[in-house]
Amino acid sequence: MKLGTTMLSAFALTLAVALPSWAQVKELPKQSVTVSGTVETIDKTRRAVNIKTADGKFVALDVPASAKRFDELKVGDKVKATYNNNVMVRLKKPGEAAVDSADASSTMGKEAQPGGTASMVRTMTATITEIDKGASSMTFTGPNGWKYSRRIVDPTVFDQVKVGDKVDISWSTDATISVE
Repeated sequence: MKLGTTMLSAFALTLAVALPSWAQVKELPKQSVTVSGTVETIDKTRRAVNIKTADGKFVALDVPASAKRFDELKVGDKVKATYNNNVMVRLKKPGEAAVDSADASSTMGKEAQPGGTASMVRTMTATITEIDKGASSMTFTGPNGWKYSRRIVDPTVFDQVKVGDKVDISWSTDATISVE
């Protein structure tokens, strides 16, 4: 998975679980996923790696171009990848200015072994464009036409918002990859 796609997918999943408190900033529980295993295959052209975990499952990873020491990775290397995601959601007041900002940093390729940490902080204003109480879902549209629909766990949320409302969504994400 590409880091940006992974971040957006994790954000959408987290948002679906925790929209119950619109009146204030709602910080959602931090999500962490760790994958450890052995490099089984490497596709250097596509920058893709397959990792076999201890339980025999395979995990496919796309390695971003920012991982400068990708060519040093070998079949048989023991690797560990950890992904953390933290999200906050806030209903915007009418007339409040929209936001769309992102900041990223990376230590990829700067350590003794291939790997490092890449992190991103993103804040954006999204508009509720559809509410489907029957399906318990909402559709949001953000900057540049970014659009997604998510299931809403708490049905009381539907009584607190309407189509056209704007929400600020902030999330910070980091991914750490190490070769052991």
